[in-house]
Amino acid sequence: MTDLLSLSIHQATDFLARRELSSVELTREVLARIEALEPRLGAFMTLTPELALQQAEEADRRRAAGEAGPLLGVPAAIKDVICTQGVRTTCSSRMLADFVPPYDATVMERLHAAGVVMVGKTNMDEFAMGSSTENSAFHPTRNPWDTNRVPGGSSGGSAAAVSAGLGLYALGSDTGGSIRQPAAFCSVTGLKPTYGRVSRYGLIAFASSLDQIGPMTADVEDAALVLQAIAGHDSRDSTSVPEPVPDYRRALVADLRGLRIGVPQEYFAQGIDPAVAETVRAGISKLGELGASIDWEVSLPSTPYALAVYYIIAPSECSANLARYDGVKFGHGADAPNIWEAMSRARAEGFGPEVKRRIMLGTYALSAGYYDAYYKKAQQVRTLISREFAAAFERYDLLVTPTSPILPFRLGEKTQDPVSMYLCDVCTIPVNIAGLPAMSIPAGFVGGLPVGLQLLAAPFAEEKLLQAGYAFQQATTWHKARPPL
Repeated sequence: MTDLLSLSIHQATDFLARRELSSVELTREVLARIEALEPRLGAFMTLTPELALQQAEEADRRRAAGEAGPLLGVPAAIKDVICTQGVRTTCSSRMLADFVPPYDATVMERLHAAGVVMVGKTNMDEFAMGSSTENSAFHPTRNPWDTNRVPGGSSGGSAAAVSAGLGLYALGSDTGGSIRQPAAFCSVTGLKPTYGRVSRYGLIAFASSLDQIGPMTADVEDAALVLQAIAGHDSRDSTSVPEPVPDYRRALVADLRGLRIGVPQEYFAQGIDPAVAETVRAGISKLGELGASIDWEVSLPSTPYALAVYYIIAPSECSANLARYDGVKFGHGADAPNIWEAMSRARAEGFGPEVKRRIMLGTYALSAGYYDAYYKKAQQVRTLISREFAAAFERYDLLVTPTSPILPFRLGEKTQDPVSMYLCDVCTIPVNIAGLPAMSIPAGFVGGLPVGLQLLAAPFAEEKLLQAGYAFQQATTWHKARPPL
């Protein structure tokens, strides 16, 4: 059999279709690799080997009966913020340590229809609040490229799993960069769809106006296959947009002639690692060599305010969404002489430090006397940022930036400095503020550590991201590199 580490979804599907490999055989290979590497990486919260083998057997039966499909029988890992019926879903929080959802998220229903084989639920920053996967209440996840470093966050477990071959693809969620930043840190492809393109039903909410589910894959072609399966309107999600879903595979053409690309200068401002900037600029130049026209002098002057806007809006929505966790109906409970003290103890024991910090920030921003000064003002600036992007996309098909201004940092390096940690998201947050689609693709290495290139497009223009990313990967080999595990 071909080395599992080099196997993408589309390559695995070819083997499966030709009957050179069964889903059960592929799943056993993945499970064996998880058993060997998971103690070193900590990518998972919950493993589901028995379920995975049952699903693999079913996939083999479906294929033998004549059914086909690009995801049929392909092993996947699912971020532990997405509800999976009958399988523990913890959000990597003690608050939900024993929560077993009675229903599937819409994305899981669609993956089941496509023939998913779920090998497990991946570790994350608690309630998706963090940029390093060190905020998990249970254990940190380590970067497969250097196990002394973080994999990014909050979808760090998903990124590490795909990078290390512990699943051929994964689902993550992205509120301020939580798909794209770990994808960059682990040298995989991570796609954050347009807000409303993929249903949020069954996604445990952090910040409802920012959250979006998306794929994390070995390459752009795989990202197109997974997005095809999970995208589309869902009446159970009031923010889901009834926009037709195109055939994303048709966008996979290695020709960028006529494509207009802008490079916003604000993303290369003070604080970016010079080696990261150089690597990203080399990647942008490669897009120019492939036929795209590059404008290096674009300005989005409101960009520097996005970080402040995000850290008002996201905590405000978090404080409202997490109010439901009181230890009464579900979640961590506590013994106390009365209900009020029981709720207080449940939250004190159930939530970790970063979650408490954001709840308090949000509650303060929404409190009487401060609402207009903080939350209302943040929403007004959000509108300005969105308008600047809209104006830019009248001139350009894509904007290109670094995914992260820095390289993967060491475990424990930023845990005592929350502001320093927040600054890691400076390149990804504006996308969520404006509800845009964006994708991170591997662009090279600095000292053996991965660097990501971020592509941004207008709302519902995911095809442009896929076209540019696919062309880039046809002309480069960064996405084929595998960590030295």
